[in-house]
Amino acid sequence: MAKKRPQTKAGRPQITDGEIPVVGAREPCPCGSGRRYKACHGRAAAHAVTELVQRPFEGLPGECDWVALRELVPAATVELTLKDGLPEGVPSVTLATVLPMAWPALRRDDGSVLLGLQNDTASGDLSRDLADTLQRALEAQPGTPVQGRRAPADGPRMQDLLDPEGAFGPVVHAGFEFWVPDPENATPEVSASLERANAAAIPTVKLTGVDAAYWCETPEKNHLRWVMPHAEERLLDALARLHAAGRSSLGEGTRLVGSFRAHGLTVPVWDLPSGVSAEDVEKPAAEFAERLATALASDAPLTADERRARGGLTNRQVTLS
Repeated sequence: MAKKRPQTKAGRPQITDGEIPVVGAREPCPCGSGRRYKACHGRAAAHAVTELVQRPFEGLPGECDWVALRELVPAATVELTLKDGLPEGVPSVTLATVLPMAWPALRRDDGSVLLGLQNDTASGDLSRDLADTLQRALEAQPGTPVQGRRAPADGPRMQDLLDPEGAFGPVVHAGFEFWVPDPENATPEVSASLERANAAAIPTVKLTGVDAAYWCETPEKNHLRWVMPHAEERLLDALARLHAAGRSSLGEGTRLVGSFRAHGLTVPVWDLPSGVSAEDVEKPAAEFAERLATALASDAPLTADERRARGGLTNRQVTLS
């Protein structure tokens, strides 16, 4: 049999790692190596995509509210303050829980930007994905949505773009009318998306007396879901102390039923009778916050009853992200 001739690589212009674009995993690597992207420069990109950042909003003003708006609140908006100020032609940047057609972002006709929070992201760092979408929205043509993409592994995060001293004040809405300044001129697709979103939205109210606590109404019962910044193990110990002592409720007929784990934070959940409104739970929540602060300060070992209470709370914990 004739011997195969050794293959020679065609001469290609050399490009540095920083200039190599992201392509499909099975496509030839743009560096010219002849290998597929996933076996060449795509290795580092794949690692960046799959490496999960446990607390993507850590260091941002209002971290607990970021988590709530990402996972718990149907319709809300927040005006964002950029570290370097607004670019020319961009009157405002607004974070929104959901945008029409599930767009990651939208540059409105007036140049303002809406950034969607409850979107699927391509990497394990939600903050980096949001920052990439925001940067592209700031440069998009007015009147156009911004599509999702894989963010560069070395791109900025929201912590790099937002003013660390800026306020983060969520405004909870009954529906998604904030999508369209002029509903009469909305496209049929946007109008249909608005109707579907409004029909699915659970009535939600943000409490005013404590941070990051959200009341919501469901057909069978109401709930209070409260995102807390404390370390998970210490918080569960404190909740167990209160639960074992019969001091974990928010009033008659209410019950601490468990917690969510979301983006590195813990979210205790209470069941409330259907007749208990957000206003009704304001004072009990503030009083609970004082009891919780005392329990968090305790370093005493858990008693047998407290350990049982902690086990029950842990068994009813659900991870959202």
